[in-house]
Amino acid sequence: MRGVVREVIVADGGSSDETLMIADAAGAHIMHAAKSRSARMIAGAAAARSDWLLFLYPDTALEPGWENEVEAFIARAIPELPRAAVFHFALEDFGGEARRAEAKAALRCWMLALPYGDQGLLIPRRLYTQLGGYRALANMEDADLVRRIGRRRLVHLCARAVNLSRPRESVWRGFWLTLLHALRIPTGVVARL
Repeated sequence: MRGVVREVIVADGGSSDETLMIADAAGAHIMHAAKSRSARMIAGAAAARSDWLLFLYPDTALEPGWENEVEAFIARAIPELPRAAVFHFALEDFGGEARRAEAKAALRCWMLALPYGDQGLLIPRRLYTQLGGYRALANMEDADLVRRIGRRRLVHLCARAVNLSRPRESVWRGFWLTLLHALRIPTGVVARL
């Protein structure tokens, strides 16, 4: 990636497939963490040495050319006014349901300024630390951090974060969880629901 990616950390929560073998063969730094996604994000950030952090879910791939946009974003960064960035949500499926899910995600981002974690998050370490990083939450850790970043400090990049298609019920589940979070229902209550 022409120097944009300096290290890759795979924070594994107990995978039983070939994830660790593939990550090792690719030269990634592998670390073991608790099973929860928030614990893995926290552990990965703690192990990183770079001034910029890029969080990606295991089923998310950035489309070719993303590094050009990230490189330009980092080059324009102003230390006194730190900003984070997310990618445009996309699904690998070609069907109409996938396009509708993408449109809903775009609408949610525009209306609520709440992108999901599967859109990736690029954030300067300084801002990540200042905000207290990811919190050890059972659910919605991505929305929690993005809310603390705030609409004015969040840039939406044009490059797409392409995700594996999800069953319809998980899309609706995500919608309701986001709505409850946007209504500022306590995270513990949302997790129980």
